[in-house]
Parts: sequence; structure tokens; C-alpha cells
Amino acid sequence: MSVERMLTGDRPTGKLHLGHYVGSIANRVRLHQRYESFFIIADLHMLTTRNTREDIERVAGNARDMVTDVLAAGVDPARATFYLQSAIPEVGDLNTLLQNLVTVPRLERVPSLKDMARDSGKEEMPYGLLGYPVLQAADILCVKGQVVPVGKDNAAHVEVTREIARRFNNLYGPVFPVPELVAADTPSLVGTDGAAKMSKSRGNTILLSDDAASVRRKVMGMYTDPNRVRADVPGTVEGNPVFAYHDVFNPDRARVDELKERYRAGRVGDVEVKEALVEALNRFLDPIRERRARIVADRGLVDQLIVEGTERTRREVRQTVTEVRRAMGLTGAYTQVRRRAERARKAATSSA
Repeated sequence: MSVERMLTGDRPTGKLHLGHYVGSIANRVRLHQRYESFFIIADLHMLTTRNTREDIERVAGNARDMVTDVLAAGVDPARATFYLQSAIPEVGDLNTLLQNLVTVPRLERVPSLKDMARDSGKEEMPYGLLGYPVLQAADILCVKGQVVPVGKDNAAHVEVTREIARRFNNLYGPVFPVPELVAADTPSLVGTDGAAKMSKSRGNTILLSDDAASVRRKVMGMYTDPNRVRADVPGTVEGNPVFAYHDVFNPDRARVDELKERYRAGRVGDVEVKEALVEALNRFLDPIRERRARIVADRGLVDQLIVEGTERTRREVRQTVTEVRRAMGLTGAYTQVRRRAERARKAATSSA
């Protein structure tokens, strides 16, 4: 490969939000011009927490929304390969071949898995969820990804991938690159409720596809300092979601610093601080909305990108799995048995 490869993506569980943007999409937009970029629509990963028939029936629509969000955020469709994970069964083959290179205690130390189980309302850890990082390793290694931009939650998963790649190469030969993690500048974004990170399952999101009115409604309802009952009461900036969003999305640093100073002194109300955030967020989202309108107007574009990307990726994955099986000696085992069977058949035919 003359150009290094990047692998990243999301589960098709709904539209993407500002938390996705700061956690990984901003890095994708920045990096995809430098790398040969694969974007996975990870519907097999979705099954670890959402696997009803209704969940699965929503995959196609959610996949379109997800790809549209990524393109609207600034990814060039000419420089990105989008693919549907479940349409490439060879990924499952590679997952099977890699799963014996990591132990259960190692997977149990991945911190986000218990959080995912809890957030999805599961009392016990499903087998598939425990193996989530192994399937993610198969996703990365099947296209020989060398760069993986991820959010804070997936950093530990990529470390498992690195361990599996090294272990495979040591056992069977240098087949896989050991991927590098590219961390986000902002590891995570608190939700509008101030209680936890921004998450679709908690309903505390501002979507990349929200219109200006929706942004205003959500921002004006945001959690702030609960001890501040009037505008003349000094407030706390640290840990305040409204100011956390200002720090990330408002480029007018002088204005933000002035609001913080007045807030701490009890000389500005929450409404003014939120109005300034509404303005900043809508300025940030306006170019995304414009690109989205052009993408939606080009009917069939997103579906075609997914189909072409999936077909291209499947060719790559088939080649990788063939290399893996050859390195492990699995192709030789069947070849020996087949040749012995052919010799026995010929011997029986000649003696008849």
C-alpha cells in the first residue's frame, strides 16, 4: 500500500450528534485527505445491544442518515469508502480466526463494555458484547488499517487490536500493520442534561442535522449551575455544560472569556449565556446544513456510495482472509486431505 489506510465508523443506531463530531468526526474530516479512508457502518456491532427485528429493519435508513451526516460534516465522497459491515461475511471469518488470540480476563478489563451493557439495560454481559473489541479488531485489520481516529470510549478497544495484531504477527508472520490510535482533541462532550456524556440512548443530544429552531429549544433547556437561582448570584463555570460547549464551538474567545467573568461575578443571566451559545452553534452548523441539503438533493448518491464501497471493501477483505489462512497454515491442512482423497479415489478407480 503506497498510502496508509484509515479505518473508522459508527453503529447505525440513529443520526449523529455533536458528541460524535468532537469524539471522532472532526478527526475524520481532518485526516481523510491524508489517508486512504474506510468508513464502516457497523451494524454487526449494533447487534450486541440492539438486536430486535425492528432494530435491524431500521439499519438501512440509519445507514443513509449516518453517511449523510459524515459527508455533511465535510468528508469528501471521492476520498472515502463507506461499507456495510454485515454485507461482508468474511469479516466474521476473520473474527473467528482472531478470537483465540485474546483472553476473557483481558476483554473484561475493557472499561466501556460494562457501560454499554448498563446503558442498553442488560443485566448480564452478552457473549457478543464481551467480544466487541475482537470484532472491532477484525474490522480494522481486515482492511489493514494503520490509523484509527476514535473517541475516548473506543481507545481501549484499539489497544486490544494492537495486541492481537502483534500476537498474530509473532505467531504466524508479518501480515498485519499495528494500527495507531488518533485521539480526539475533545475526548467527550457532556449531554444537554449535564448528567452524562452526549448519547442517543439518553436523549440528551444536539444532532448535526438539527435545524436552527431545534438547536435553540435544546440549548435554552440545558442544565446549568443548579445553585444559581437568580442572575445576580455568582455562578460556577467549571463543569457547566453551557460553557463546555462554548469552549468547543464558540471561536470568539474574547466573548467567551467575558461571559465567564460576568457569570462568576453574578453579572449575567443564563438566558444571555445560552443565547450566545445558540448563535455560536448555529454558525458552526450552518455549513453542515448547506452541504446536507446538496447531498439530499442528489438522490441515490448515498445508496450508491454504500454499494460501491461495500463491494470494493469485500474484495479487500477476501484477500486479507486468504493471506491470514495461508499464514496460519489452514489452507495447507485441507489441501493435504483433499490430495490424499484424490489419490485414494484414483487408486480405487485403477484397481476396479
